[in-house]
Amino acid sequence: MTPEMVTELGRQALETTLLVSAPILGLSLLVGLVVSAFQAMTQLNEPTLSFVPKVLTLFGAILVFLPWMLGIMTSFMTNLLTNIPDYIR
Repeated sequence: MTPEMVTELGRQALETTLLVSAPILGLSLLVGLVVSAFQAMTQLNEPTLSFVPKVLTLFGAILVFLPWMLGIMTSFMTNLLTNIPDYIR
């Protein structure tokens, strides 16, 4: 395995990780901003007020995006496993 192959494999792994985690992280950020704005406007400083909507959004996002995320991860792993002979040389 050459250093270029290792670098490319690492780049693909990081790209896949960012692509798969982006929808969940983005929705969590959006809900956090909305709840924070609501707390600032109403001056409610209850910690569970920000936690519960984020958790519910996270579960909903996982249910909605899970097939797509599994497809991306499956294609990455299929590509990785089919190229093992190329990595050995």
